[in-house]
Amino acid sequence: MKAAVFKAPGQLVIEEVDSPEPQAGELKIRVMACATCGTDAKIFQHGHPRLTPPQIIGHEIAGVVIARGAGVVDFNEGDRVQIIAAVPCEECWACKAGKQGICPNQTSMGYQYPGGFAEEMIVPSAVLKANGVNLIPGTLSFEEAAVAEPLACVLNAQRVISVGPGDTVLVMGAGPIGCLHVRLARALGARKVFLADINGSRLQLSAAAVAPDRAIDMSTEDLDAIVRHETDGVGPSVIITAAPSGQAQEQAIALAAPGGRISFFGGLPKDKPMIAVDSNVVHYRELILAGANGSSPAQNKEALALIAEGKVPVKDLITHRLPLDDVAGAIDAVTSGTAIKVVIIPGGVD
Repeated sequence: MKAAVFKAPGQLVIEEVDSPEPQAGELKIRVMACATCGTDAKIFQHGHPRLTPPQIIGHEIAGVVIARGAGVVDFNEGDRVQIIAAVPCEECWACKAGKQGICPNQTSMGYQYPGGFAEEMIVPSAVLKANGVNLIPGTLSFEEAAVAEPLACVLNAQRVISVGPGDTVLVMGAGPIGCLHVRLARALGARKVFLADINGSRLQLSAAAVAPDRAIDMSTEDLDAIVRHETDGVGPSVIITAAPSGQAQEQAIALAAPGGRISFFGGLPKDKPMIAVDSNVVHYRELILAGANGSSPAQNKEALALIAEGKVPVKDLITHRLPLDDVAGAIDAVTSGTAIKVVIIPGGVD
């Protein structure tokens, strides 16, 4: 079969590899869609400490079951399925407390296990143990189902900071994750949602799709002044930094309303993880600063349902559908900001 194998930074090679066979407790699927994300681009450019090359990458996966290993009874050949990316161990203190997203023993598709940039792949027994295989509802497309994984991460973040009716939300970062944050905040009842970015062309592309109450081009507009005006001088009740920017995190603390909640969704570069925080601002304005990392299998299932029920549409966010042979083009579209969501179709694009 054909697969995209990461061999070293800058080397993602399309080559023929052996078709895998499922062992006991495993599933084999034909990959129908594998969405790309910024993490794939980072792996391509720099590698990852949790990934030992050579490895097939790709972790936003949907496909069809084509074989079952011994002992698998909950799924059948022909089932249309979506797969979680982060795999909790289900044994540690975090998992037992219902906090699978921060499982210290977490493994991941496309890291420890071969991922979805391939025509076929194995769903490990650890994924089935964690209830990480979801049947795709109704006629929902494989491409849309693949976007459930990043939406689950967005859902986790907004649950942590309790986004809900009446909130005024500022999303900083207009990439695919920012677009999903806008859509989910609306679905959860937010009163107003603003979208800001320093890349004007990317902001224009994303704002045309998700129609925020106000799009703010931070390269030409005064974010502080606009947000204060739009919130009657109070500030947003929720700010989500959906970009790997320390400056955005510092701005969020300065802009948030008293009692505001801030999600540091985008992780910072490992060589520059520190920001300046005025502790008195956090103290006297009673701000809540929250991290967000990954999602649980239950949140993945909920995200898939949100898409299938039309509460968080994603079809129009998929701007590029590319064959496996053009995985390099997919990575380029992600890094250049010329796309919102890019999906690899291993079987070929019609």
